[in-house]
Amino acid sequence: MAIPATQMRPGMIIKHNDKLHLVFSVEHRTPGNLRAFIQAKLRNLSSGAMFEHRFRSGDAIDRVVVDEVAMEYLYNDGDDYIFMDTTTYEQTTLSREILGDAVDYLLPNIGISVSFYDGKAVGIELPQVVEMTVVETEPGIKSATASSVTKPAKTETGLVVQVPPFINEGEKIRIDTSEGAYMSRA
Repeated sequence: MAIPATQMRPGMIIKHNDKLHLVFSVEHRTPGNLRAFIQAKLRNLSSGAMFEHRFRSGDAIDRVVVDEVAMEYLYNDGDDYIFMDTTTYEQTTLSREILGDAVDYLLPNIGISVSFYDGKAVGIELPQVVEMTVVETEPGIKSATASSVTKPAKTETGLVVQVPPFINEGEKIRIDTSEGAYMSRA
């Protein structure tokens, strides 16, 4: 199934150069007066080799059809992340290598979709938006509501996102998982 490069998300499985690859991270770049492109970090599923590839925005990407199983993230044990099938209650363990940057969006009890290819878990698909609590940021400015200025904010999973100056510690924010960007207050 072909999708545009702009719809690539971390955790997806794609076919690139006739090999299966896990999308580790995706960054949409628009450099000055040049055309926009997608910088993706990919991991070859057969060899485990990591590399970066630049896709044009309009490039068609072959998304591999894999078995999708609805699961719930339970907890992590070091670099192993434990997921539970919501219908059979079986638990599956995935390593940080398989999950890539998706681990920054994993909160306990979050519903995700785990991809299986030939009976082996190869990646996950995150929800489009996750809600997280800000645990560390600079103090907020009350009157700065219509400003393009941002500040870094660290969330409960360790993910750092740029937020408007009026966001304070302890507030819940909505984050777009495809861009890793602040959307709004929750």
